[in-house]
Parts: sequence; structure tokens; C-alpha cells
Amino acid sequence: MTGDPEPISAQARRALEQELADLRDERRLVAGTIRESSASVGDQADQADRLRRADQLARLDRRIEDITERLREAASAGPAPTDTVGVGSTVTVRFPDGETDTLRIGEVAEALDQTLVTADSPLGRALLGRRPGETVRYDTPDGPATAVLVSIGDPPSS
Repeated sequence: MTGDPEPISAQARRALEQELADLRDERRLVAGTIRESSASVGDQADQADRLRRADQLARLDRRIEDITERLREAASAGPAPTDTVGVGSTVTVRFPDGETDTLRIGEVAEALDQTLVTADSPLGRALLGRRPGETVRYDTPDGPATAVLVSIGDPPSS
């Protein structure tokens, strides 16, 4: 990540927008329980519960603010780069065993997307800023590994 606003893929944008909607719903529920419990006088356990919910509300507010800012930055960043790998890029890489994979570089892990590599993962960090033809080195649980960046964008036709 360069410090400049980073582009975001359409799929990552949808995931963040859904998370934002879910967080706002959860925030409304938590805020409602705080208002209801504030109306009654309670013991220390009730006060501790209110403090816990207030902390939860503060965490929700921070995450809502972070996502809102990320979406705003992505809008000003424009599309994913096509000359070097960036967040939102689709890349094809070849591994030493000859296998090639087409992957997306994203910032939000999506459990069901096996083609997503997050930008903060070892392979994602190694690919950021690279150009086709370059070999990247990265760490895996089994030790150091390499891959060649074949292309950026749609996979090449066979």
C-alpha cells in the first residue's frame, strides 16, 4: 500500500458495503438496548453491562467510520492499475511446478472466494507494484517460495 488512495474491486466494494449495512443495523440494536437500560436504575452488574455495550458501540462506530472512509478513498482512486499490480488487480501467476493460477488482489478476505489473495498476505505484498515477467519471493508456512507474474488483467488465452 502506497499511502495514496487505493482502488477497490467491485466485489470488495460490495463486501464492504454489506458489512457497513450490517454494522449499522447492529449499532441501532445496541444503541436501543443502552437507551432502554439507562431508563432504569440498576445494580453494579447492570452498570457493568451498560459499560460493556457502550464499549461495543464505540467499536462499531470506529469500524463504520473506517469502512466509510475506505469507500470514499476508493471512489477517488479510480480503477485498479493495469501496468503494475495493485489492490483490485486480477493477476495470473506461474508457480515453480508449472501450475498457473488467476488471482484477485483484494483487501477484504472473502471466505468463499478461493481466487482472492489479500494485499497484506505474503503473496499479496510480494505482488504489489510488480510488472508482468517479474519473479516474486514470499514466505509460506513451508518456507520461502517464488512465483512469476505472468499477466495483469484477464487471464491470457491458452
